[in-house]
Amino acid sequence: MTISSWERFKEYLYYDQELGLTLDISKMNFSADYFPAMADKMNKVYQELDLLEKGALANPDEGRMVGHYWLRNPELAPTEEIAQAIKGTVSDILAFAEDIHEGRICGEKGKTFTKILLIGIGGSCLGPQFAAEALASGQDKLKPFFIDNGDPDGIDRVLQVIGDDLERTLCIVISKSGGTIETRNGMLEVKCRYEASGLTFEKHAVVITMPGSKLEELAKAQGWLKVFPMWDWVGGRTSVLSAVGLLPLALQGVDIKQFLLGAKDCDARTRRRDTRQNPGALLALMWYHATKGQGGKEMVMLPYKDRLELFSKYLQQLVMESLGKEKSLKGETVHQGIVVYGNKGSTDQHSYLQQLLEGPDNFFVTFIEVLKGRDGFSPRIAENSTSGEYLQAFMLGTREALSQKGRESLTITVKEINAYTLGVLIALFERAVSIYALLVEINAYHQPAVEMGKKAAGEYINLKNQVLEFLKSQPGKKHRVPEIAQAIHASEQQEIIFKLLLHLASNPDHGVKMEEGSPILESRFYI
Repeated sequence: MTISSWERFKEYLYYDQELGLTLDISKMNFSADYFPAMADKMNKVYQELDLLEKGALANPDEGRMVGHYWLRNPELAPTEEIAQAIKGTVSDILAFAEDIHEGRICGEKGKTFTKILLIGIGGSCLGPQFAAEALASGQDKLKPFFIDNGDPDGIDRVLQVIGDDLERTLCIVISKSGGTIETRNGMLEVKCRYEASGLTFEKHAVVITMPGSKLEELAKAQGWLKVFPMWDWVGGRTSVLSAVGLLPLALQGVDIKQFLLGAKDCDARTRRRDTRQNPGALLALMWYHATKGQGGKEMVMLPYKDRLELFSKYLQQLVMESLGKEKSLKGETVHQGIVVYGNKGSTDQHSYLQQLLEGPDNFFVTFIEVLKGRDGFSPRIAENSTSGEYLQAFMLGTREALSQKGRESLTITVKEINAYTLGVLIALFERAVSIYALLVEINAYHQPAVEMGKKAAGEYINLKNQVLEFLKSQPGKKHRVPEIAQAIHASEQQEIIFKLLLHLASNPDHGVKMEEGSPILESRFYI
């Protein structure tokens, strides 16, 4: 390292001993006047963040407060009712987990629970899955499994691993609205499997949903084991420190108080108005520098720790769903967003590093370094070095190679991965997202485009049923797509009808058959 790079490293290094967090931004190519030039913008951001945490309608499109920060510090909540609801929920989670661990709450046949099956989608599953993987140990009290996609084969694979232990598996169904289709489908699939095994699903299930939702009403009417709340002021992608993440982690045996404390302590740092002493602001300003405030740049996540393999996947939703917006708060077309991708180091040195070094310079890299290799001593495997020392050398080498090519990177270092530091990392990125969104003046807390896809999916299910009804009305008679489309008054949907029919004919569920034509679009379908 040259003297000039050492001086820059010293100048811009953020270190917090209590958090166990280091943030190195020295390899981002911002100029010496960057922070002074951004001071006015940042002062405005700090004011708006303060209003957000005090309960302002920070999600104006949906008329909602944004309060995931209150989850780890209820004293900040704008009302005593909200504060008590948060505290009460954490107490209920801890008590419920203890009852499960001690066998006071058992399955239908009196056997203690040994597994968790979480059924959700998006933020209702990504966060818990990431945290469960990151904090797993050989002492886990319940082993977690996840169903999140509605893929029949994927569901079968999970249930095959659970096997005969279904009666010892506690199901957690998570849907904020109570009407999420993918979650409903997964729940009904699992319920069918319980019933086929002579078990009552409801006697093995808990739910996390908004108070008053249809799912809550169903759970209470059917006598599910427990109902835990979500609130409209917590978005799915920021819900991992609510019951969504806390309940499965507590059941797994993780110290959720430390998880909450890590996030709370990090939040305290990211409220500082001295930008150079605010890691969330530093991170967001590096994004703003890299994207020139216009979005479109790619964020390559490289965590050099197997436990953090799902971090990139988790951040894809947190960052891209929050920042990927067509309109600004003023209604102007801006097409903001930051693409996130990555896997883990050093695996990626053998996959896409070649392009990072010699391909388009349309990205910046975020290295996540974990200093502690393992519990206890490591053998010296070669060249007087441990495997952990090699892993760090690979990271440093990749970082230096990028720097020599003029490619930007930043490095986040933590001492080890535990419940506290995971809370720190999650809170750090949550705050960076909030700050960046304020800098570019977008609403980070809604996701209108996601709803468009859900609406279209519902329409296609209806179209599929019309196709089936037509084929059933003429058993044995073979029809091409244009004939079917015309018969059900959907000629403009021929492409979709063809896709639907291919899927129907590939599965035995409805008895649809296909007589393949040449070309394939001339195929005929029948029941």
